[in-house]
Amino acid sequence: MTRIADFLATVPTGLWLGGTQVPATSGGTFDVFNPATEEKLISVADASEADGLLALSQAAAAQADWAATAPRTRAEIIRRAWELLIDRTDDFALAMTLEMGKPLAESTGEVTYGGEFLRWNAEEAVRINGRYTASPTGTGRILVARAPVGPCLAITPWNFPLAMGTRKIGPALAAGCTMIVKPAAETPITMQLLGQVFADAGLPPGVLSILPTTDAAGLTDPLLADPRLRKLTFTGSTAVGRQLLAGAAPHVLRTSMELGGNAPFLVFDDADMDAAIDGAMAAKMRNIGEACTAANRFHVQNSVREVFTQRLADRMAELTIGNGVDDGIQVGPLISEKQRDKVIELVADAVDKGATIVTGGTPIDGPGHFYPPTVLADVSADARILREEVFGPVAAIVGFDTEADGIAAANDTEYGLAAFFYSRSLDRVMRVGEALESGMVGVNRGVVSDVGAPFGGVKESGIGREAGSEGIAEYLETKYLALP
Repeated sequence: MTRIADFLATVPTGLWLGGTQVPATSGGTFDVFNPATEEKLISVADASEADGLLALSQAAAAQADWAATAPRTRAEIIRRAWELLIDRTDDFALAMTLEMGKPLAESTGEVTYGGEFLRWNAEEAVRINGRYTASPTGTGRILVARAPVGPCLAITPWNFPLAMGTRKIGPALAAGCTMIVKPAAETPITMQLLGQVFADAGLPPGVLSILPTTDAAGLTDPLLADPRLRKLTFTGSTAVGRQLLAGAAPHVLRTSMELGGNAPFLVFDDADMDAAIDGAMAAKMRNIGEACTAANRFHVQNSVREVFTQRLADRMAELTIGNGVDDGIQVGPLISEKQRDKVIELVADAVDKGATIVTGGTPIDGPGHFYPPTVLADVSADARILREEVFGPVAAIVGFDTEADGIAAANDTEYGLAAFFYSRSLDRVMRVGEALESGMVGVNRGVVSDVGAPFGGVKESGIGREAGSEGIAEYLETKYLALP
């Protein structure tokens, strides 16, 4: 407890504006709570419209100089930020566990994962290429250049407080864009620490502002309405994404939208069952199930469904639940009472419609927003849990007969972010991989996120891609010069 108190005393609590900490214009603050104990952690500044417009003014003023900064210089600042982040791994991991709930081991993993988006984009900054070719008609020459989009607004979620920030900040800064970040109100501490990292790394004032707030629309709507803003990047629900797209329409902002998911996990009868169970645990239980890529629906070929169900239930039942700061904890709390209530509601609906609880399913008394790892069998086709993202440690299992049936069931959703499947047949791997309507497909693996690969979805799961060589392109405009 002394370690936690000492750490919290060092957390920056103001707004990051002009490269330093300042109070909110209104003087207002809001409290941040630990979902494992429901106790207050700290209070941080509560940004308002005035603070947002000031941040945009600073971003617009800094944009030309930052875009003109040598790519190598931008790269070295981002690289230095990565080094400082890794040096402060313990602080960042503790921050995420305290404000979001994931066990310390997972939080430590997120520091490594989130840091890679800085290291990768430091390397991308010096590799922004154009092209020069002769016109096919022979009447001139074609010069294609890439230029930074301009001031950006990033809205980040609570489930990966660090990585969802670095995955946006890294490519924006590498491309030569300035950025305003609005972190989730549930988890501002991690982003506050990241602001300190960039200040210590020598990022010029005005290039990056961080504005925690309890009034998201009050802060972001005026920014979207301001013609100085040129790009919006958002990770969160499809419902909020639709509202933001509407707000971005009047000025035709560039947008990157990583939205909701309803990931299917298919197990075919020729799968390596040991590998499939390991993959299912990774796909379901990463981040307590609170991940947009988390497996939501388990479609298992009927000939192996009973075996798969029991083995998955046995593994889920072995997990240790508790406060993520304690040793040996594998499953922490959900982010809030509201989120836990949603999980309870979806499980109850499935049971009412005929599902069987194989393990878990009984809410855990507080304090803390805990819910046990749960496996549901014989889930009815009309159960809400097959249509709605559960965002919790619940695996809903349904059977299918033929390969075509499995593919059809997997694609029966308006979402298309991630999908997973297990098979030992190369022919089936190619057929199913091509048939699944998803931006990312895990083949015989339960985790798809990789700093070197494009992250994003199709259908109502989003627009654009993050990470990989595609990620920085979202922050660059293409300009064609017609030469004689």
